[in-house]
Amino acid sequence: MSRFGVFYALVALFCVYIVIRVFIIQHTAKWDREAQKLEIKEFPLTARRGDILASDGSPMATSVPYYELRMDMGAPGLAKDFASKVDSLALCLSRFFKDKSAGTYRAELRRAYNQQKHYYLIYPNKISYADLQQVRKFPILRRGRNNGGLMPEQSDERVYPAGDMANRTLGKLTKSGAEGASGNAGAFGLEQSFEEQLKGEDGVAVKQNMSGRWFVISKDDPSAGKNIITTLDVRMQDQVTYALKMQMQKSRAAYGTAILMEVKTGDIKAISNFGVNKQGQLIGGYQNYAIGNAGCSEPGSTFKLASLMAAFEDGKIDTATMVETGKGIWKYKGMEIHDSDYKKGGHGTITAKHAFELSSNIGIAKLITTSYAGDEKGFIKRVRKMGMFEELNLGIQGAAKPYINEPGTSTWSGISMAWISYGYELKVTPMQTLTFYNAVANGGVMMKPRLVKGVTENGSYKEKIGTEKLKWSICSSRTLRMAKSMLEGVVTNGTAKALETSLYKIAGKSGTAQVANNKEGYTKGGQKIYQSSFAGYFPADNPKYSCIVVINDPKGADYYGASVAGPVFKQISDYVYTYELGLKEDLVEAPERKIENDIPGLTAGRKKDIAGVLDELNILNGFSFTKSEWVEAKPDEDGLALESREVKPGMVPNVKGMGATDAVYLLEKSGLRVSVRGRGKVKTQSVKAGSKAQRGQSVVLVLS
Repeated sequence: MSRFGVFYALVALFCVYIVIRVFIIQHTAKWDREAQKLEIKEFPLTARRGDILASDGSPMATSVPYYELRMDMGAPGLAKDFASKVDSLALCLSRFFKDKSAGTYRAELRRAYNQQKHYYLIYPNKISYADLQQVRKFPILRRGRNNGGLMPEQSDERVYPAGDMANRTLGKLTKSGAEGASGNAGAFGLEQSFEEQLKGEDGVAVKQNMSGRWFVISKDDPSAGKNIITTLDVRMQDQVTYALKMQMQKSRAAYGTAILMEVKTGDIKAISNFGVNKQGQLIGGYQNYAIGNAGCSEPGSTFKLASLMAAFEDGKIDTATMVETGKGIWKYKGMEIHDSDYKKGGHGTITAKHAFELSSNIGIAKLITTSYAGDEKGFIKRVRKMGMFEELNLGIQGAAKPYINEPGTSTWSGISMAWISYGYELKVTPMQTLTFYNAVANGGVMMKPRLVKGVTENGSYKEKIGTEKLKWSICSSRTLRMAKSMLEGVVTNGTAKALETSLYKIAGKSGTAQVANNKEGYTKGGQKIYQSSFAGYFPADNPKYSCIVVINDPKGADYYGASVAGPVFKQISDYVYTYELGLKEDLVEAPERKIENDIPGLTAGRKKDIAGVLDELNILNGFSFTKSEWVEAKPDEDGLALESREVKPGMVPNVKGMGATDAVYLLEKSGLRVSVRGRGKVKTQSVKAGSKAQRGQSVVLVLS
């Protein structure tokens, strides 16, 4: 019995031991799993977002690395000289960041070291790579991660090197992310439209705690996003933005947009938008007035081109058809239609072409209502057939749909036909108007506007987006010839005569529309709201570029399209012609008078400088003096004479024959932006001397 009792006790103890071991194993596994959760963490590695590039490859939107400045106070080699070098480190940080005193930095560093913080944030803001390189040179930190504890953590931030240029088109990123994307994602514009290509694929990293220190180990590397190649030209974009901004400031308008397009391809070379916020501040890219609902409005007189082309195409009239405009006021079905200069007595009987050139509302309305009396649906059908109301589908969300009133609808009335003929009871975006004008310039071929040329990865195209023809021909060649003749006549003999230049031909149409405010009708605070526009192309005899400028609600007495939007168009066309076209063609200049006496180096400039040169050369015989500060040396019967070069305020000075220094000084003093090509004396100037100086206007000097 004694032996049995001992054996029984041993078996019982063994059972108890097994139960205890099972209990321990179960609970130990649980806490092991919990410990593993604390010591090993997975987190996403955000992929670098692809760039949006200009047509020449220069970045317009790119991701730049920034760094959080962190420090591991438990680094193995930190104890060696932390106490002796912490004062120096604190002083360097204080001087570099200038946000805290050296004493504050020293106290915070010591506190973090005493607490052995392994993930201490040294500076609250992210710093650039260049700043990081400077920080790496500071005491303690220069010894690296193991001995100095420095742990910079990288993250990418979106930057736009071109500033506000085309920012409504390029887009921005939202902080909330989007479906299928982690972190920032495109909120609008190309950033949103090409989110899938730009975002890339995130990777996965493991962060593991080993003996109180965190180590990051990459598990799956991220794949960078692809790049988007646009059709935008940085130089053209800069000029378009500048010209529009200057006029917006001058006219104190509500909003404005300008688009520059290449005729043959439909490529958008520049697109700019400006609006005014609730605080009255002018902001670039406030809305996309070029293609969005905010800028979809009644175009006014720029639509007259489509009206007359429809009548030409249907054989109703031609450019020689006569129309009676009377004294500038016409009563039609209970409504009075006015021409803009009716107070001056009107235009009387004129041709259809001249009615277009003078932008006569009465002339256009009479021609269209008479031609399509009883066949109003035929007019609307013809206009639609020419492509004026094509949906462009540019790939950017928020594009507005065009609208035109039609017979048989509840909104059609007896006066609708007259109103539509000169640009009312319909809505189009500036992009749609420009696409139509571009088709006229392109021999009738309507090109789809193209903003993106393709998607690239590692320098090679993954996807190409080619040009696309919306219509092979919008009208007959006969209609096209008449349309081009009218558009050129607007500049040579009509409302936009001030835009005419001897260097190249411009064709286009000004537009002035009284537009409706959604809540206040056609007035705002009792005042009429006008929209000024100019659409056209250049050079007219060999069209290369088309352009439209729309400025809404300009303040002041002058609100007409030719005088508000026209100068912006002219400034853009001058720049583009000079840089993109004029340098490839010989500038046509009148032959200059040949100076018989050889005057070395200088023929015009500041009087005292020229007099000094001629005195040194001992050619003062027969010299006649003038009180003018700026002169030109010319030969006469007795030798040389100094003729005055009068410089009038507000007028473009004549700088031919001057050296670059004097010429640039005079032109910039007149408010012009000057570019110089070549060396020597000024041979030609792109803006005609004696014309009105537009502040901010570009002028190019060719030296020889």
